[in-house]
Amino acid sequence: MNKRVGNIEIRVNNVSKSFRDVSALNNVSLDFHTGNLYGVIGPAGAGKTTLFRIMLDLMRADVGGCEYFCDGHSVSFDEFRQNIAYMPQSQSLYSDLSVGEHLDFFRRLYSLDNAEFRKKRTELLKLTRLDKFLDRTAGNLSGGMYKKLGLMCALLRSPRVMLLDEPTNGVDPISRREFWNLLHDALNSGILVIMTTAYMDEAERCDRVVLMDSGHVLGAGEPRELLNKYKCANFDEFFLVRGGNNK
Repeated sequence: MNKRVGNIEIRVNNVSKSFRDVSALNNVSLDFHTGNLYGVIGPAGAGKTTLFRIMLDLMRADVGGCEYFCDGHSVSFDEFRQNIAYMPQSQSLYSDLSVGEHLDFFRRLYSLDNAEFRKKRTELLKLTRLDKFLDRTAGNLSGGMYKKLGLMCALLRSPRVMLLDEPTNGVDPISRREFWNLLHDALNSGILVIMTTAYMDEAERCDRVVLMDSGHVLGAGEPRELLNKYKCANFDEFFLVRGGNNK
């Protein structure tokens, strides 16, 4: 993939969100910048998906909000929206459409011209190794292949930002490794990648991590620096030390 020029930034400013008596996010402030793979790490109920929905303007915060910047200029979300590709946690593909039909569907959805589409299609099929499965329907793909097809459809529009909600959840170890290789290939094109995961072992594969529990940010920064700061051998230990009442 060609290296992209320019910077993208998303700022989350003092965001809080509650659902009745449950605090999903509690005064969360974060910065996300181009050229990094961010992992938002935490167990179920940490607030990861709620954070994504607010960043994507699918949900309103009770307090605070998000700012969006393109190439140093503050823009509205409506202007920023065209830069984003989003891969939700739940199944989002059409089970009765084949791999090839999905690509053609998203070509029309994104209004890609034929030359651009053919180039991108060839590139992505090679990266995902799905070129031999063009006629297989999404409903008959393995879990790992399904996730790779979802990522491929997201990358088809050449986004500058990718938000991936638990993309490796329920995927076998080999497919997880292949998916991570695809993420790093995407990152090399100069985009911003933000993903959520409950797998602690994936934290150290990220450039930067945001560690969350029960709506609180327990720590944010480079993985190894955080482990050294809190004298933890790994992130399972980090959550034992910092989670619960230690927010």
